[in-house]
Amino acid sequence: MKAIARLLLGAFLMFAGFSHLFWARTEFAAQVPTWVPLDTDFVVLASGVVEIALGLALVFVRRPAVGWIVAAFFVAVFPGNISQFLTHTDAFGLDTDAARGIRLLFQPLLIVWALWCTDAIGRHRRVASRS
Repeated sequence: MKAIARLLLGAFLMFAGFSHLFWARTEFAAQVPTWVPLDTDFVVLASGVVEIALGLALVFVRRPAVGWIVAAFFVAVFPGNISQFLTHTDAFGLDTDAARGIRLLFQPLLIVWALWCTDAIGRHRRVASRS
């Protein structure tokens, strides 16, 4: 079950990464907060490349560390989702505060998914219990 979940998350990240680069750049640009001191298009493209790399890592590298890195990425991009909610910015069909708010609830689930499917949480517990 965890292997399937890991592969699905990897495929999801690769798809999202390619969409950053090719067909959804405008929508992803809507999620870059105005306070980010970098060019918006650069942020969109760089985050797309990172998502592709993380997706590949989930598919081909079976290490708990990958789960922690993917979870950290989901934490790092969360301010963009919050900004989209607070600024009432429409993108990806999220054209109401309720829709944008519901989306915010899914980010913690992605974090838990990354940690669970890579056994990052279980490994951490096993190492801690030996100490």
